[in-house]
Amino acid sequence: MTVSSKSILATVVRGRRGRTLAAVASIGAIGGALVGCTPDEPPTDAPGTTPSVVTGNQAPPGEVDPADGIGDSPKENATANLIDSKGQPVGVAEFVPSGSSVKVTVKVQKGLPAGFHGMHLHQRGECQTGSEAFTSAGGHLQVGGRTTHPASGDLVSINVLPDGSGETVTTTDAVTLEQIVGKSIIIHEKPDNFGNIPTRYAPQPDEQTLMTGDAGSRIACGVIEAHE
Repeated sequence: MTVSSKSILATVVRGRRGRTLAAVASIGAIGGALVGCTPDEPPTDAPGTTPSVVTGNQAPPGEVDPADGIGDSPKENATANLIDSKGQPVGVAEFVPSGSSVKVTVKVQKGLPAGFHGMHLHQRGECQTGSEAFTSAGGHLQVGGRTTHPASGDLVSINVLPDGSGETVTTTDAVTLEQIVGKSIIIHEKPDNFGNIPTRYAPQPDEQTLMTGDAGSRIACGVIEAHE
């Protein structure tokens, strides 16, 4: 929009005082309209309005601006499908980051005897069945150069009911999710004593007790795999 300054001046000179004021008011209105216009804004059909001034990063409707931090992919988690010594499925274990710890949820549905059973994370992600099942998983997992007991991979025991079902939820800060992906989780025949041997039986737990918790043979195993 352009306005001739000469025509405005002529109107002011020729008019009476009332017309002069009207012309000045018109100049003010024109000036306001010019200020409200910016080169790239679309015109508006609404009388007496100007396009709104838009600033900032404008995402199309229905889309999320990545700068908002909304719509980010969820944290990675991991699962392990548990099988028994015959290769039959018995349950599942889930591993989810929880602050600086890992939340571990283990559920079994069938195939395991009733009672408490020790659970541990083991060194290798191999669950080979055979005459001595799941020895392929190696010993208890140790991370960060740890060699003392309890081991980094020691978990609480799970209680299995007479119908074969059981569930336990625990949290460990001895490992991170990244350190256990590709490893395995083992459920044992007996409960873990966690090295708690009464002093009347021996001055202290022997090395075998510390290494295994006297939890007996390995009756279920699952390889820990990452998921989004």
